[in-house]
Amino acid sequence: MTASQPVRTLIVDDSALVRKLLTHLLDSHPRISVVGTAIDAQDARAKIKQLNPDVLTLDIEMPGMDGLNFLGKIMTLRPMPVIMVSTLTSKGADASLEAMRLGAFDVFPKPRTNLSRELDSYRGELQEKVLAAAHANVRVLADRAKRHLGQTQTTRVLEDAPIAANSALQPLVAIGASTGGTEAIALCMERLPANMPGIVITQHIPGAFSESFARRLNDCSALNVTEARHGDRILAGHAYVAPGDQHLEVVRDGAHFVCRLNQGEPVNRHRPSVDVMFDSVARCARNLVVGVLLTGMGKDGAQGLLDIRQAGGRTIAQDEESSVVWGMPGSAVKLGAAESIMPIDHVAPQILTCLRSLA
Repeated sequence: MTASQPVRTLIVDDSALVRKLLTHLLDSHPRISVVGTAIDAQDARAKIKQLNPDVLTLDIEMPGMDGLNFLGKIMTLRPMPVIMVSTLTSKGADASLEAMRLGAFDVFPKPRTNLSRELDSYRGELQEKVLAAAHANVRVLADRAKRHLGQTQTTRVLEDAPIAANSALQPLVAIGASTGGTEAIALCMERLPANMPGIVITQHIPGAFSESFARRLNDCSALNVTEARHGDRILAGHAYVAPGDQHLEVVRDGAHFVCRLNQGEPVNRHRPSVDVMFDSVARCARNLVVGVLLTGMGKDGAQGLLDIRQAGGRTIAQDEESSVVWGMPGSAVKLGAAESIMPIDHVAPQILTCLRSLA
């Protein structure tokens, strides 16, 4: 697509009210054109063939074939950027994470009936996601769906254990990501050994989803992964996921690192913010940290990764070819923050290499 072409968008939802509202919100942007709506998967299949949209918004819960099954078929037969529209519930969180595994570009909350107070913010975020989705790396999304559906083999080789640092303090690994990051982080975590140093993770994710995301990482990883709690001591063999509505910082307490949570103002429009986490580990861990910045929209984490590098830590950024969106890691590369730039499949081994260098 070129910047002058409007993003042709198809809205799929069984609710007439939701279809009308989403159409109104998206059509108000000069670079977005809602070319049609569909009430279910069968209707959507016909409209996709007829209208050839650039981006699809898709309801997860629909009569007949649900959104997840339809998404799997789309990403197998006619890959395209799909934004799932989900309710912010525990059930919705599990379904949303499954959608990410099936190749969804992102998940966005369903509009609430009392949206009037937050309408401008909701509209702006929705429009931003649609515009970004139009330029997403669809090949990465399609490969993700194939891997999840068992059409390609997933490598789950745990590397040799890292060498312990020659220091009273154990090193830290800090991982940040946004759009496309739930799967990128999972691909890293499933290859890391159980005796890793402590890991802290900030993923831009709704508050209702972060606990489910931590459980999913725990299931696919040899490490013990939990949602971070205020005051948690960061232990070897454990990973801590920032809650979806709180900043995660790391502070030093004697010979240990500890999680600190706060609900301060959003940074780079995000809470949790990757920059907040990276800046804190740069200050307290300095040359004992490996910072990793993965796929995501915007620039959150770029300055923080530079802070880590300037403090003596090691830094890794995901490359453009394997990223769903190269906004955050690309911004870090432009700042000179990334010591290594590599595809997602190489990130876990590089983390181990960096850790050995800290010994």
